[in-house]
Amino acid sequence: MSTDLPSPARGVMPWAVVAGVVLVALSLRGPIVAPAPVIGDIRADLGLSATTAGLLTSLPVLCFALATPLATRVIRRAGAELAVVACLLGVLAGTIVRSAGPAWAVFLGTVVIGAAITIGNIVVPVVIRRDVHWRRTSTVTAVYTAALNVGSMITSLGTAPLAAMVGWRGALATWGIFAALGAAYWMWLARRRTAAAAAADAAAATAAPARATGTAGADGKAPTGRAEQPPAAITARTSQRVNRIGWLLLVAFCGQSFSYYAVTAWLPTLLADTRGLDPAASGATASLFQIAAIAGSFGVPLIATRAPAWVPVAVIGGFWVALPLGLLVAPEAFTTWAIVGGIAQGGGFTAILSIIARVARTDREAASVSARVQAGGYVAATFAAPLAGALNSATGGWTAPLLLVTVTTLTFSVGGVGAALLARQRPGRQPADPD
Repeated sequence: MSTDLPSPARGVMPWAVVAGVVLVALSLRGPIVAPAPVIGDIRADLGLSATTAGLLTSLPVLCFALATPLATRVIRRAGAELAVVACLLGVLAGTIVRSAGPAWAVFLGTVVIGAAITIGNIVVPVVIRRDVHWRRTSTVTAVYTAALNVGSMITSLGTAPLAAMVGWRGALATWGIFAALGAAYWMWLARRRTAAAAAADAAAATAAPARATGTAGADGKAPTGRAEQPPAAITARTSQRVNRIGWLLLVAFCGQSFSYYAVTAWLPTLLADTRGLDPAASGATASLFQIAAIAGSFGVPLIATRAPAWVPVAVIGGFWVALPLGLLVAPEAFTTWAIVGGIAQGGGFTAILSIIARVARTDREAASVSARVQAGGYVAATFAAPLAGALNSATGGWTAPLLLVTVTTLTFSVGGVGAALLARQRPGRQPADPD
């Protein structure tokens, strides 16, 4: 019976993998945005300044960059399934610590959450590359990206009402339920895969004597039971190609992450300053930037089925650039630009991760490329809000910050289209690494 999954994944149904990816995604962004709706309560209870309280949302992003070597080591030593379990248990532990102690515990829990999420950021593209047919990687990556945004939306909308009933500590702790459910599910998935692998090994051991005593092939040579290995020169060229794609994706993700975090941090303030919106209206408009990401996530694979691989990346790049330029040229249409930018940020993330999953030939290579791209991108993200804010303070307006975002969205477009053009031919896949 044919299957869409490569042989290491047999024994686990595709729907089970997709469901697992969704459960992971629900815990990879929600814990970061959870403090924002109750930041006033947290400050009042712990006596934090505005700057110090801001670290509760910026520290995890810094961890994404700094904890990448640790995350890569965990994935290589533990394997994909156990790395996912470690990620979710880390998020759960960090959530409990952040919700139960004084100020130092709140920040310690935040750091633990950021480090744990870093593992998930890197390992999910590995799982998708390994367990999903290459023609469907874009669709599954879109589901993953959409689930990230759904998790953020649920947490953003639900934290304040929960805090009104059980306090901010109880509200933050409640979202650990997603991590606990996800960890239990992935433990089951790991046992299912281990059992399937043991059965496959037993079957291979039983078949080995028959192969050893088999008749010679048509060419007079005994069958070896191994596929012909590609010439070393071809393998080297493929590795160089994947390496070049990785560097282009790094450029693209730097532009993607910088633009996303700059707009997320300052769009409500920009709308209040330039359009005179009150906090509720500016916040509602900014939320469109987050929600519209779901449309962008599914738009990329939809376009990819009808056009060359570089087309959806170019379309998303055009949408990205339209956001800052639109706010400069036609600011009265700010709602339109917020939606257009939201489509771009969801589609950009999906496009980058889809290319990683498509071109990587082994689990190790997928983890390496994913780690390089995301570490560099999140380093750029840590400078986004401070630099945009500094430009606003220095110039007294929003033209300079919007021009900066225009440059970074163009950076995404150049790097992303270049990577998509180089990746337009699917490389042959190698067996998954044993580690």
